[in-house]
Amino acid sequence: MDFAYYILTPFTWLLQLFYDLTGSYGFALIFFAVVVKLILFPFSLKGKKSMIQMNMLSGKMQQIQRRYANDRERQNLEIQKLYEKEKVNPMGGCLWSMLPIFILLPLYAIIRQPIKYMMGLDPNQINTLVEVLNQYAPAVIDPTKNVYYQLVASNVLFENFDAVVNNPAVAAFADNLKQLNFSFLGMALSTVPTWKIWAGPFNWNTIGTFLIPIISACTGVLFSVVSMKTNKLNQNQPENAQTKTTNWTMMIMSPLISLWVGYSMPAAMSVYWVSNNVLSLGQELVASRMLKKDYEAAAAAKAEQERLEKEEEKQRRREAAERKARAIAEAKANHGKKKAKTHEEKKKSDSSVIEVSRVGIRAYARGRAYDPYRFSPEGPTVYKDPGAPVDESAVEEALEKKSDQLQAAAAETKADERIVEERTETAAADAVQPAASAEAAPETPDAEAGDPWAGIDAEVEAIHAETEDKE
Repeated sequence: MDFAYYILTPFTWLLQLFYDLTGSYGFALIFFAVVVKLILFPFSLKGKKSMIQMNMLSGKMQQIQRRYANDRERQNLEIQKLYEKEKVNPMGGCLWSMLPIFILLPLYAIIRQPIKYMMGLDPNQINTLVEVLNQYAPAVIDPTKNVYYQLVASNVLFENFDAVVNNPAVAAFADNLKQLNFSFLGMALSTVPTWKIWAGPFNWNTIGTFLIPIISACTGVLFSVVSMKTNKLNQNQPENAQTKTTNWTMMIMSPLISLWVGYSMPAAMSVYWVSNNVLSLGQELVASRMLKKDYEAAAAAKAEQERLEKEEEKQRRREAAERKARAIAEAKANHGKKKAKTHEEKKKSDSSVIEVSRVGIRAYARGRAYDPYRFSPEGPTVYKDPGAPVDESAVEEALEKKSDQLQAAAAETKADERIVEERTETAAADAVQPAASAEAAPETPDAEAGDPWAGIDAEVEAIHAETEDKE
């Protein structure tokens, strides 16, 4: 036995148990679907709660996306922190919805190979049993041409069970052989339905197996509609074109898949699919009642988030309108001033450029280290165009100014000369008095007394030097 046999053993036991209780392969599949749905119901409920929590966090996630719109790495990090803080698994709603597929695949293997899994025969024993069964239905069981040959063999075994069990070739595993009745409501569930119903034969088995896949697709559509109606979150979400397209795609894809499965696999698969859809519909109604408060809380949170978003949008529009109004008012108020100011600034800029460019005798010949006051405290000589006409008034004004300067200098010179004369007379008078007292006294030559005029001459020279410096 291969590894898959041991994995599928629990499913086989469960299906065999219900077959032994009901004696019908169809009812065994229905009860099998019920048990599977009951086992998966808590996980499905948990997945729905996770989806509700994700919807309640949608507002915060949108704020993070707007805040870090240009930094995708930081955006993902903040969203992950939000999930950890709120203890939400973003994949919780998806993982539980995938579990039915992992049930469907093992069930398909069990239905396709009932001799291997439900009777527990190894490949050699299966080949031996097929050789024996071909004696009762020649050229009907061909493992090389029909992947569902074990279903055909099971039907032949059911019809000729006593004869096959007593056959010496199968004596070694005769106790493992079982009569599996694939008949359900007058149809053989081992039959692969055909959509070419006009090809016949026209009997209930052909018509019934043709209708089962269609019923499976219809129940799938009904389940999708009820699921969207019972989900209170969907009723509070605005439906745009993308949302509608997604909803229609989800509503159509599952029924189309069940329709394809129904016409490519034994009718037993469609019976299980119909049972699963009906049970899922009932589960959805029960879950909607159990999660009514959660749905209402999520809907309230969603409505509050939409209200806040509308308020923020109104505030942004109001601020934008105010900024626009202020800008228009300022533009109107400053239109004339700005125009006049621009004209004055341009005129002033042009004149300043002209005046600065004419500093120094050599126009436009300044270097980066140019200093106009380097050699003269009065600044450089103002440039004058030799070809410009002479301004007579300016010349007369300059001559008058120069004459005034000369007269002031002459007056100052005369004042200095008067000062010199006064000081000279004073010094001479001071010198005469000592001479008179000397004549009155007896002549006593004093070698140490110097020339009395020497001090006067020195003082006169100092005054002249000071006058020259002033000039």
